[in-house]
Amino acid sequence: MRKRDQIILHSLVARHSTLAIDVEIARQIGFDGLEASGDKIANCLDAGLSRSELKSLVGDTFIPGIGFLIDIERQKDDKTKLFAEANRLFELAGAVGAQGVEVITGPLSLEVARGQRTAADLYRGLVDLPEDEQVDLTASNLRELSEIAADHNLILYLEALSWTPLNTLDKQLRVIEKAGRDNLRLLVDFWHCYTSGDTPERIAKLDKELLYGIHVCDSLKFDGGIPDEPVLRDVPTGEGVLNLQEWTDAVRATGYQGWWSCELFCRRNHQENSFAVARRLKDLMSDLLAP
Repeated sequence: MRKRDQIILHSLVARHSTLAIDVEIARQIGFDGLEASGDKIANCLDAGLSRSELKSLVGDTFIPGIGFLIDIERQKDDKTKLFAEANRLFELAGAVGAQGVEVITGPLSLEVARGQRTAADLYRGLVDLPEDEQVDLTASNLRELSEIAADHNLILYLEALSWTPLNTLDKQLRVIEKAGRDNLRLLVDFWHCYTSGDTPERIAKLDKELLYGIHVCDSLKFDGGIPDEPVLRDVPTGEGVLNLQEWTDAVRATGYQGWWSCELFCRRNHQENSFAVARRLKDLMSDLLAP
């Protein structure tokens, strides 16, 4: 049985590194595991590593999940591509012994959310449909994806991007309930909650049984409108506007005892010594989760 409140290294801490470096950082700094990158895993196989060599590289590192499958609401021809990408990610998850795969709502492009004319040829997802229909179609896809994931003994954990239509916790819970699959769970990301209008008070009322993971992250001040992720998340965790202790305590108020991952989008941190950055993040998370 794994310990409660596992502190997990996110692959974006060392954004420009390899899977091997991510694993080494997690081991040296003493993280309880790694939330791995599907792209980094694929790069290992594409470079010629065998499945057995990949297993050896990862060793006994606990990997609660890998990221990520985007635009999960895709329909028609795009849906065929979605399921091809999903099957590939499920195979990659199995190759490193991961327990889950992160799934993300779309459209990924900020230009679509902003309604810019240049976005006419971009993937629009379901933004032009009524909300109930968006929920139904997204849930239908997730139901099918969850059934396939179950064949791989995988959990799917849902994260809604804050500039996409189904962005709030309540909307995500509607999708999960509609999908009706035991292996479909919810990821709570502090930044996406903050920029979607969700609060620590709302998080504290969540059912702990629905939660699979937590992204501990920060933000610059958001004044409303369409949240610009590259701008607002370009801040070291702990130096932004979020009261991270308040957000952490809200999650713990649910009774949740699972894993916490330090997702990071700070460009300066990405150019610094990733081992040092990871150590600071682990120390911060240890303080936040102190009894």
